[in-house]
Amino acid sequence: MALMPPREGDARRPDVAAMLRRLRRISPLTRKILVVNLLAPLFLVMGALYLDTYEQELLHAELKSMRSQGEMIAAAVAENAVSAEQAARGLSDNPVFVGGGHGYRLQPERARHLVRRLSAYSGRRVRLFDDSGVLLADSRYLFVSGGLVEVEPLPPPRLYPAADRLLRQFNDKVVSLLSRFFSSAPPPQPYAEAPVDPVTAYEELEAALRYGEAAEAVHRGEPADILSVAVPLQYYKQVVGAVLVNATSDGVDAGVFQVRKAILRLFLFTLGMTVLLSLYQAGTIIHPMRRLARAAAQVQNGRGGRGAIPDLSRRDDEIGDLSLTLGQMTEVLWDRIEATERFAADVTHEIKNPLSSMRSAVETAARIDDAAAQRRLLAILAEDVQRIDRLISDVAELSRVDAELLKADAEPLDLRAMVAALAEVENLSLADGRATIVVDFPDREDLWVLGAEGRLVQVFRNLIRNAVTFSPPGGTITLRAYAGTGAFAQTVMVEIDDEGQGIPEGKEAAIFDRFYTERPPEEKFGTHSGLGLAISKQIVEGLGGRISAVNRRDVEGAGTCGARFILNFPRHFSSLDH
Repeated sequence: MALMPPREGDARRPDVAAMLRRLRRISPLTRKILVVNLLAPLFLVMGALYLDTYEQELLHAELKSMRSQGEMIAAAVAENAVSAEQAARGLSDNPVFVGGGHGYRLQPERARHLVRRLSAYSGRRVRLFDDSGVLLADSRYLFVSGGLVEVEPLPPPRLYPAADRLLRQFNDKVVSLLSRFFSSAPPPQPYAEAPVDPVTAYEELEAALRYGEAAEAVHRGEPADILSVAVPLQYYKQVVGAVLVNATSDGVDAGVFQVRKAILRLFLFTLGMTVLLSLYQAGTIIHPMRRLARAAAQVQNGRGGRGAIPDLSRRDDEIGDLSLTLGQMTEVLWDRIEATERFAADVTHEIKNPLSSMRSAVETAARIDDAAAQRRLLAILAEDVQRIDRLISDVAELSRVDAELLKADAEPLDLRAMVAALAEVENLSLADGRATIVVDFPDREDLWVLGAEGRLVQVFRNLIRNAVTFSPPGGTITLRAYAGTGAFAQTVMVEIDDEGQGIPEGKEAAIFDRFYTERPPEEKFGTHSGLGLAISKQIVEGLGGRISAVNRRDVEGAGTCGARFILNFPRHFSSLDH
């Protein structure tokens, strides 16, 4: 039997064609996995490229080194290029007098010589100012007869490969962008040469000359920033000048760039590994999901059989669980479909019998004139109509059982009280001498189960009336209920015994099949539809229980003395405290 295709206009059914088209495209799940997995390394590398703290530490170390150099030059000049002279009013804008009325002044020639010698190998620019801010020495210039010669060391060749140039440009753009959002420090002031009034132009120089304090500053320059340190030159606590040391931030920038370059290399490797691992991860998820989706689409379109869903349970993960669940669901679906087909065939067969009888009766009644014979035929027609009506009612009842059990809310039920009350009611309804129903329960033992009360009552009533039908006049029907033991310790057992002729050998399981009929010889044919025990089995199994039937043996064990129906239900222990 082919499964029915989806009906047009049914919005609840998925569009199988659209789903298959999506499966052939690049998976959206792959893109999502890639995006999520790449976010972490991207944020990490952006933060690492910033390296603000590391750069500040390098700048601090460079400034500290420059300050040490400035202090060394200032100490050497103070020891070898300072002379004492009588202070005169107006010789200095800021005269400082010490004991004896003498002041101290720098000797320009000796100071220039010392500055040039001490700064020759440092690679930094060193300038010496007197206490009024007049430039006395500059390591960039040589004072010779006839004028000054500017000495400017050539920068090292920037022989960066093309990849490094691109990487440096990318680095500068990223750092500039991140600085806008994360840097709270004010931007450095631009650097400019100030030959006229350097004290006003350089705040660090002003602090050294006027307040006798060493000061540092970073100025914005092109292509690199300018680092500046001013150290006061003191002789017996008199500020007689200041040493200004300047250097570019090329060394700091190069060090930071090398670190960023190493980070970017590591990032590129990590990025490649992340992409490959993400694709592998996506493949391990998407490929089996596609297989499951295709198989489910085949089942929906009627082209997939019982084995359509691939078994991926060896994966031992959620996808394996999903494949196992889908496979079990497909098996249950096919079981229901086949059961429905068998049920339809059985119903058709059972209805055809009374219909054939009715057609024969009608055709015969039309050909005869005997009134008595016609009345007999009409009686047969009436019986067949009742038989069809009873059959249709039982079939409808059987069809409703599954749906009602799925929708009904299971509730705790005292099986002992239910069976006792039902036995009392059935005893009152039995004709005198027909049979007697007795109960046999253990004293003070609670027997609680979860179920639907109406359906359980229907099961016990069917089994009791079945036992009454096969019991001899004056027979006894015994109902027992007790807690299971051993392998059945978690169950409640119910037994229904009668004293009839028993069940035909080999038919203990067949009696629960639909439309199976095994009635007493004296009972009129067609009185029962053969669905009572099938309905009882369906209800019991729907509640998680089991039902079976066996023959009872006499004391010697040679003969049959009746039938026994055995039911067991999962025991509900939480109600034992009620």
